[in-house]
Formats: sequence, structure tokens, C-alpha cells
Amino acid sequence: MPARQTEAIILRTYPLKEADKIVSFFSRDMGKARGVARGARRSKNRFGAALESMSHVRLWCFERETRELLSIDNCELVESFFDLQKDYARGVAVAYLTEVSEQLLPEREPQDAFFRLLLLALGEIRRQGSIWGPVTYFDLWAVRLGGFLPDLGKAPLSDESRSLAAEMLAASLATLPAREWKKSTAQDLRRWLNRLIEAHVERKLITRPMLEGL
Repeated sequence: MPARQTEAIILRTYPLKEADKIVSFFSRDMGKARGVARGARRSKNRFGAALESMSHVRLWCFERETRELLSIDNCELVESFFDLQKDYARGVAVAYLTEVSEQLLPEREPQDAFFRLLLLALGEIRRQGSIWGPVTYFDLWAVRLGGFLPDLGKAPLSDESRSLAAEMLAASLATLPAREWKKSTAQDLRRWLNRLIEAHVERKLITRPMLEGL
């Protein structure tokens, strides 16, 4: 079968044997999938830095009928977000986006809107001085795209948080009115969204306590 090209975001990688890696990725047109990158653990290989977590890549892969994992033939870096991990708070925020995406997204179900959401949140974490706006926006839209966002009018939220959630659902994060984002801004909204997310994943999020501890 010829290699298939897809735009993807790398979620995580895991070692396999001496030289290979299992790569968990979120493809724009394939959804969340996993594949084997042969030779990816060698110091000099064709993948370079393209398999870093949260890298935006063009990926070539093919599927064998008798194997569950895809075979990743090549991977070309489009945009790296590795620089965000030089700052502890931004690094924790990126790790949180990674964990939520990996746990919440179903296997092999294309979700273009979620793909765009993830790239938007990463870009705004890089651009903004605070992580709280992008993280709150991501949580809200992840719940909405997942189809389990309840009626905001009945949610246990402050008037400020309810108003902010309505704003976020009506506009892109990059075009929202400027505001001073702090940890305390809409904190009850984030906690409520966290409970909704954890009710739909297999286990409690490891990165959430780290995020709230900042």
C-alpha cells in the first residue's frame, strides 16, 4: 500500500526495542492514531526533531492489514512548539493540552475543529503572557466539541465566568477583548470544566494538579 500523507500533531512517543518509537499522533483527516517510526531513537535519522510532543508535522504513513499500528515512513516539521517548554508554566500548560487530547479524543475519528483548536491554543500560549486564557478556552471548546457541555445557564458558575464562557463560545481566542488573565480569572469555570472532562476520560488527569499548583 502506498504511503498516505496527512497533517498531524504529535502527542507522545514511547520507546520500542532499541531503535524504534511508537508515536501517538492526532491527524487532521484520520483522527487520533498510533504508528511505529523505525529507527527514530538513533541519534541521526530522517525524523530529526519532528517527533517532539506537540510538533505540527506532515506525516507519511501506511497501514498493513494484519497490524494494528501504522508504519510511519517519514515526518516533516511544519511548526515546533518545543520552545514553550523552556518556561515551566508554559511547559505544564502544553503537557496538559497533550494529556487531555490523548485521553479525550476517540481513535480514528477525524475532528478538524479540534485540530484547529489545539493549534490555536498552542499559538496563543506562545503569544500571550499568561497561560490561563488559552487553557480555559481550550477546556471549554474541548467539552463542547466532545458533545457534553451542559446548559451554561444552569452551571454552578459566577456571573463573570458565565459571561466569559459565552464570549469564548462566540469568538476565536485570538479576537476576544483584551483582559488581564490571572489564575483567579474564571477559576470556577476551569474547575467545573475539569470535572466534566474527567468524567469522560479513563483516569484522573495527572497534569491538572500541576497546572492548578502554578
